[in-house]
Amino acid sequence: MRTVNAYAADGPGAKLNPFQYELPDIGSDQVDIKVHYCGICHSDLSMIKNEWGMTQFPIVPGHEVIGEVVSVGSEVKNIKQHDLVGLGWNSASCMHCNQCMDGSHHLCQSLEGTIVGRHGGFADYVRCHWSCAIPLPEGIDVKKAGPLLCGGITVFNPIILAGIKPTDKVGVIGIGGLGHMALKFLNKWGCEVIAFSSNPDKKDQILAMGATKVINSRDPEQLESIAGSLNFILNTTNVTLDWNSYLIALAPKGRFHNVGAVLEPMAIPTFTLLVGEKSVGSSPIGSPALARTMLEFCVRHDIYPMVEEFPMENVNDAIEHLESGNARYRVVLKI
Repeated sequence: MRTVNAYAADGPGAKLNPFQYELPDIGSDQVDIKVHYCGICHSDLSMIKNEWGMTQFPIVPGHEVIGEVVSVGSEVKNIKQHDLVGLGWNSASCMHCNQCMDGSHHLCQSLEGTIVGRHGGFADYVRCHWSCAIPLPEGIDVKKAGPLLCGGITVFNPIILAGIKPTDKVGVIGIGGLGHMALKFLNKWGCEVIAFSSNPDKKDQILAMGATKVINSRDPEQLESIAGSLNFILNTTNVTLDWNSYLIALAPKGRFHNVGAVLEPMAIPTFTLLVGEKSVGSSPIGSPALARTMLEFCVRHDIYPMVEEFPMENVNDAIEHLESGNARYRVVLKI
């Protein structure tokens, strides 16, 4: 048994309060992680508010964990005590279905979410299956690495899925917690990167992040100026947009990829897709193997999110800061 000291919400939208619970004896394929840092993601806010209708209260949020392995089960592979690891949105998969055997653990139909029906990383300890504890490469900045395990892999996975080439011209919609990481990845990928933003005051900062050009997403003339030119557009926002305007911006055979949790149905005009052999897709995070590759890529190219750090005991202040839209651009809690 292990006693965990955490912060939990008792109901939809509630403030987080100190919360204590007991972990049972560790399973043979599990590891316990002593949390050093944990990012706050908009998904944590959605779960606290039960926006997706799957929250079980009390809930301990937190799925962007960086920490040290302190206990390992008898059948654990590739992880040992004192290893530094990261834990993202997923904490376990079945390890025997076709998706798991194919390396797509994140698509397992028996997938266990780190904060879905269990307690996450706003705590001093968190438990997971060993395969979801991602070993950290040497030289990584642990203070900034947490958001890479959710937000980072969420925008890195589409680059792989779409087969993006350095010669491609790509677009990113929404330069916030997800979008600013996408700019950095695509810039180091070698692409010409168009950033779509509704805030002209952020233009210089967006260019410094790696964008080649900034388009005002509220200006129809600027959108029309790039019609038919983009091989790939990544949408990181969670609001309804004028989808047709962006589909028109795609080149023939271009791909529009959505990673924002848009709750309303997307009104996609078929004719715009049909005449240019264009496609619309989406994806969750990525596999554990791809997360390792992403972290190595980040160390090689010095890619990290911009973060603001709060002590764990100020978790409610940190949540309010994120929810107000003032975060630049990810928030990390420190134990």
